[in-house]
Amino acid sequence: MRKPMKLAVALAMVVQLTACGTATVSRDVAKDGSHANELIWPSPDSVIPMHKGGTYPTAASLRGIAAGMNKQQIMARLGPPHFHEGVWGVREWNYLFNLHKPGTDEVVQCQYKILFDEQKLARSFYWQPASCADLLLKPSKEVAAVPAAQEQSFTLSADALFAFGKADIDDIRPEGRRQLDDLAARLVTKRGEIKDIHIVGYTDRLGSDSYNARLSERRAYAVKHYFAEHQVPEDLMVAEGHGAADAVVECAQSQRAVLIDCLAPNRRVVVKIEGAQK
Repeated sequence: MRKPMKLAVALAMVVQLTACGTATVSRDVAKDGSHANELIWPSPDSVIPMHKGGTYPTAASLRGIAAGMNKQQIMARLGPPHFHEGVWGVREWNYLFNLHKPGTDEVVQCQYKILFDEQKLARSFYWQPASCADLLLKPSKEVAAVPAAQEQSFTLSADALFAFGKADIDDIRPEGRRQLDDLAARLVTKRGEIKDIHIVGYTDRLGSDSYNARLSERRAYAVKHYFAEHQVPEDLMVAEGHGAADAVVECAQSQRAVLIDCLAPNRRVVVKIEGAQK
C-alpha cells in the first residue's frame, strides 16, 4: 500500500476522534507551542481501543520528527494520536509506544507528547519517563564499531523546477527535468549503495503556514514521483514538506517583486542520500 493510501486510511480511522476532545490535556500551552505551564499525561489505560497496549514505532521514524512539521506529516510517520484529546482542533497529541532497548530484546513502554503552536505546527516534544529519549540513541560502543553511513545532499532550486506557486509533476520546467534526469541517473547507478533517499521541500515565508506546508509537500512528492518514473526504487524514498522552515536567507524588501527574488534561495527541494553501511 502506497504511503498516500496509508495516510488516507489512517485519516478515515481517526475522523471520529476529532469531536472527542474530552481527555485531560496539559494546561496553558504557550501560543508558540514551546512549553506548557503544566504537562499532564493521560493514563496509559485510557488509550483508545485501536491502540491498546501501545504501538511499536521504529527509532528512525521517531528521529525523523522535527519542529515545524504539520499534523499530516507527523501522522504519516507515527500514525494518529493514541488518546482521546482529538486530532485536528487540538494543540497536543499523546502516544503510547513500546521501544526496544538498543542491543537487547527488552521492551520499555513510553509515553510521547507533542505540543503544537497556534498554526498547529509541532514545536516541542516530551517523554514520560524522560529516560525514554535515550532509547533513540545508539550505544557508544555500537557507534565506534560501525562506520557512519555516508550522506550526500543535493539542493535543487524550486524556481528551476517549478513556476512560482506551482508544485505538480506536470508543472516541472524543462530545466528542472534536466536536473532531475541527471540526479535520477546517478541514483539508479548507485542504488545498491543507497540506504535511503530523503526528499524535503521548502518554500519562502510568503503565504500562510498551512499553504506553505502543502506547497512544500506537494513539490517534494512531485520530485519523488518523477524519480520513481525514472526507475529509482520507490521503497528507498521518503518525501515531506517543511514549509518555510530553515530559511537560507532573510529579506526585508518592501517591493513584492524584489522580495520574491531575494527569497529565491529559500524555495528549494533538498535530496539527501544516505549510503548503506559497509
